[in-house]
Amino acid sequence: MSGVDGGFGSVAAVSEALRGERYLVDGGLATVVFLALRLRRPLLVEGEPGVGKTELARALAAASGASLIRLQCYEGIDVHHALYDWDYPRQLLHLRSGGEEALYSEQFLIRRPLLEALATPRSVLLIDELDRADDEFEAFLLEFLSDFQVTIPEVGVVRAELPPPVIITSNRTRDLHEALKRRCFYHWIDHPELEREVAIARARLPQLPPTLVRQVCAFVGELRWLDLYRAPGVGETLDWAQAMAELSPGGLEPEAVSLALGSLLKERDDLDRLRGEALEALIEKAQRRAAEASDEAA
Repeated sequence: MSGVDGGFGSVAAVSEALRGERYLVDGGLATVVFLALRLRRPLLVEGEPGVGKTELARALAAASGASLIRLQCYEGIDVHHALYDWDYPRQLLHLRSGGEEALYSEQFLIRRPLLEALATPRSVLLIDELDRADDEFEAFLLEFLSDFQVTIPEVGVVRAELPPPVIITSNRTRDLHEALKRRCFYHWIDHPELEREVAIARARLPQLPPTLVRQVCAFVGELRWLDLYRAPGVGETLDWAQAMAELSPGGLEPEAVSLALGSLLKERDDLDRLRGEALEALIEKAQRRAAEASDEAA
């Protein structure tokens, strides 16, 4: 089979390829990625910020030797931001210089991410945070994903020779339409369990002391049980692990933890909750959990 999925003959092959890019997946995610590639269906992944949705697309592109083409969604995004536009300054200069070529030809066409994905033979298209876009754009995107072709009035029909793999992410700030969900395969990515987060951190930061990494991951796992404004994601875990390695490489010390919390929590109310005895109690709990998990692993 040609295309990005050509090297992935099994679920295990997908899992191993992503592991090679230091992106660790469980069986459920590896399976749905494999099926989405083989059956050429978009994959919609939802979850809290920071759980690795965007990184999945990056890792898949890298593992496939493909280009990653990213469309970052936002409120007010429209077709011209997502599909194509015209290079008006160049057209004006061309007109003033007496050029004879048509003003609306491909040389003046600016390819935005969706059009670029159609024209790039080996690519992975990431449509990031679709929940931030409005209903009209979502309807347009559904049409685009149905046939992977667009019509540019001045140029004609542009279609993909082979539809690229598509990863759509959502933080679920709003519900996406059922029509789009029916078009896609789906997976919810949750915060990882302790052992998986430890494995992720060890893969990404092999130079850090294993005991510290385990305590850091246990501490973050305990934080996520609290009623925080924004629970830290895996990215914050990695940042905080590096910060703690600089301040307290032997393990979590209350003073060092307090000083470095700003690399883990990004809301004032969340920071205010973890002061004094509350912070010390959480550190002790995390240290016990890390030790228990280490004993279980042994």
